Amino acid sequence: MPTTVNEMLAAAHAAVPRISAAEARTLAANPQTVLLDVRDAAEVKASGKAKGAVAVSRGLLEFRADPESPLHEAAFDRAKTIIIYCASGGRAALAGKTLKDMGYTDVRNLGGFKDWVEGGGEVEIG
Repeated sequence: MPTTVNEMLAAAHAAVPRISAAEARTLAANPQTVLLDVRDAAEVKASGKAKGAVAVSRGLLEFRADPESPLHEAAFDRAKTIIIYCASGGRAALAGKTLKDMGYTDVRNLGGFKDWVEGGGEVEIG
């Protein structure tokens, strides 16, 4: 059954709560939280990323998040809170829904990198 991107985004927004930058900063201070940047490498290189964030492009998310994958990223842990952001929030929502489908239970959508920056979040280059 075909679906549209708007339908996919609606389902993702329903499954993954949106949080403010202030809430994200508070949660990110906890070592049981992973701040996840799902933008492409060129985007991260151009603007930096949230301090301490793990950068995994949206296209590799499933491979990095699956503990059985040879490409698994050690930062992914189903027991941790995952806060996701991208450029404007769409990829973050879809990525959040994907992680929920993969068994991650505490997933939040920060929205866009600009939300982090405008909310006073620290940025690191590199």
